[in-house]
Amino acid sequence: MTESTSSQPLARRGLMFILSSPSGAGKTTIARKLLADVDGIGMSVSVTTRPRRPGEVEGKDYHFVDQSTFDRMVEDGDFLEWAKVFGNCYGTPKAQIKAGLKAGQDFLFDIDWQGTQQLYQRMEVDVVRVFLLPPSIAELEHRLRSRGTDSEQVIQDRMDRARFEISHWDGYDYVVINDDIERCYEKVLTILEAERMKRARQTGLVDFTRWLMS
Repeated sequence: MTESTSSQPLARRGLMFILSSPSGAGKTTIARKLLADVDGIGMSVSVTTRPRRPGEVEGKDYHFVDQSTFDRMVEDGDFLEWAKVFGNCYGTPKAQIKAGLKAGQDFLFDIDWQGTQQLYQRMEVDVVRVFLLPPSIAELEHRLRSRGTDSEQVIQDRMDRARFEISHWDGYDYVVINDDIERCYEKVLTILEAERMKRARQTGLVDFTRWLMS
């Protein structure tokens, strides 16, 4: 290592940054802000059997496959985690994630507690789990109703699902109450920055410290 290279960013292993929350707790907004504001982090692109919707792009929104292809990928162990949701299958491709992590790429995951549990079991040291809570159940219901897109039955189903998801809050490394979207975002960003600085992830430190002592 020379004087010129010592000022370059140290090599770093990427991380898998999971955001989970009940519907209406702000997960999507926080995720979009992270992707827009932070360098070096991208959304994990899942493989799905769900039909492509208008405007969706192959390889950007999802990798679209048929059921037989998905089943074969499951049998071949190509997924870090997968699940069937409302009749469609979704999976996280193993090879893409592992290659990205080694190259220092961070991946953002928008998944529920079950997917989080699967990822943690497979990739424990690379996973950072963040759960967002609403300030109250009443506020969560208000946010869902204010969308004006769901029927009363759908809202009640989402509220039942929310209570179930909240019961798994203790399966996460960090829990943030989203009582203000900007404050919540700053807390989530602080978590990401701190996790990036963990000694175990800064793979270039060995060479750098040897250079300092030489």
